[in-house]
Amino acid sequence: MSIIINDVAYGYAQQQNVFEHISFSVESREKASIVGNNGAGKSTLLKLMAGTLQPSIGNIFRSSTPYYIEQHTGHLNKTIAEALNVDAKLQALEAILRGSVAQKDYDTLSDDWTIETRCREALDYWGLKSATLHSGMDGLSGGERTKVFLAGIQIHEPEIILMDEPSNHLDAASRELLYRFIGDCTTTLVVVSHDRTLLDLLPLTYELSEQGIRQYGGNYAFYTARRMLEDEALEDTIHSEENTLRQARRQAQEVRERQEKRQSKGQKNKTEVPRALRKQLTNSAENTAARLQDKHAERIADSKEKLVDLRNKQRALRELKIDFDNSALHVGKLLIEARQISFAYLSSEPLWSEPIDFQLCSNDRIRITGNNGSGKTTLINLLLGRLTPTYGEVYRADLSYIYLDQNYTCVDVDYTVEELAEQYNTKHLPEHEVKLRLNRFLFSADTWGSTCRSLSGGEKMRLYLCCLMISNSTPDLIVLDEPTNNLDIANMQILTQTIRQYKGGILVISHDNRFVEDIRAEKAYDMSMVVGDDLA
Repeated sequence: MSIIINDVAYGYAQQQNVFEHISFSVESREKASIVGNNGAGKSTLLKLMAGTLQPSIGNIFRSSTPYYIEQHTGHLNKTIAEALNVDAKLQALEAILRGSVAQKDYDTLSDDWTIETRCREALDYWGLKSATLHSGMDGLSGGERTKVFLAGIQIHEPEIILMDEPSNHLDAASRELLYRFIGDCTTTLVVVSHDRTLLDLLPLTYELSEQGIRQYGGNYAFYTARRMLEDEALEDTIHSEENTLRQARRQAQEVRERQEKRQSKGQKNKTEVPRALRKQLTNSAENTAARLQDKHAERIADSKEKLVDLRNKQRALRELKIDFDNSALHVGKLLIEARQISFAYLSSEPLWSEPIDFQLCSNDRIRITGNNGSGKTTLINLLLGRLTPTYGEVYRADLSYIYLDQNYTCVDVDYTVEELAEQYNTKHLPEHEVKLRLNRFLFSADTWGSTCRSLSGGEKMRLYLCCLMISNSTPDLIVLDEPTNNLDIANMQILTQTIRQYKGGILVISHDNRFVEDIRAEKAYDMSMVVGDDLA
């Protein structure tokens, strides 16, 4: 089953189009990825393909209704059955098993007698054995919510599957399940992701950029190799055009200098030329000079225009300037210590089967590991004082920290980019300094008035970093909760380099092993050592 996108454009209200003139197709049983920088519109394009958004221009053909897994799964006010859209069938099945003979129950069930069994098997397969179909989505972690929708693939058996960052928040074991599924998948599949391991499993790559969409006949490794060659060729072309421009300017300067010499010489000899001829020669010289100047000016203008076009196409990495200062604390200073802590939500049992002891000193780099639902984010909130332990106590030194949470809760979508930056301007930096920092984080002047609601996940991450830099530029501790989930690969590399060079405490939750290795988080605290058997 296929999807055909024909000359599609899309723009949010009162804003310029995210993209336009997008045409491509994904054939039956083809597996493809869509890559591109943050803000290029990858998630928007996937929503258009799913039918949750309608194009401003153009049309999209789908041979069947796609099964769409969003990047931000939401549905927090629903049960698992409701989120999977199987609640009506389950209610009809229960009614029939209780003796109902109502035609509406049979119509709703539509002979799907195995629906409950399939749901249970699918949830078990994705490691949600303790979850019931009546469980609320609000009680699940981000990774568990993703696994609910991955389970929906086995339940609904769609012919077209669309996934937006499906490996976000997944623990290591679940990522391996996802990779296996993608490798074995025989349905039409389109994935937006920054996960390089996942992208290499997809044999077709589409790149979405300001220039439109382009197909590469290979996986991500093939795509990056081709892009490297193309970027090198483009760089050579730019250098050649720069030389042409310099030569044109030099020739124009030489023509001006020769003309000035002629005019100077003519002024000296003008008394030797009859007055009638003098005016004719002067006019002829001025006309010749004007023609030469116009010719060179045209060459220079053409060369400049070519350079602008070439540089617009250039894919050189844009430097994301994240220059955290080093922590002023001496090495080895105790920052946080938890003693026999535990936590219980409302009247429920403690989250962990054993109390936790934890210690973090300045310049420590500690990774918190564990399966989805093991309480990693809860532990961080306890350590930072955002939650109070039900049992035990937490000591915190007088320290400054920044916290990059996975939901970007600091990004109030009702503010514009500039308004949000000012909200964090607690040091009363002058306006030009705030705008300078926005520029350094790749938010140009034409984006300052845009609402945060229109930002992509990666753009929210960058704006979050910028706001934190504005409010506190010398943290003693940086806390990262799945920081790479919504960054494109180029910006992820820049963030990695920044964190690696930072001298201070690091506390990180991440299922991206490559990122953790790159930032040199050498210590680990494994939550599976303290959780109950149902979560370990």
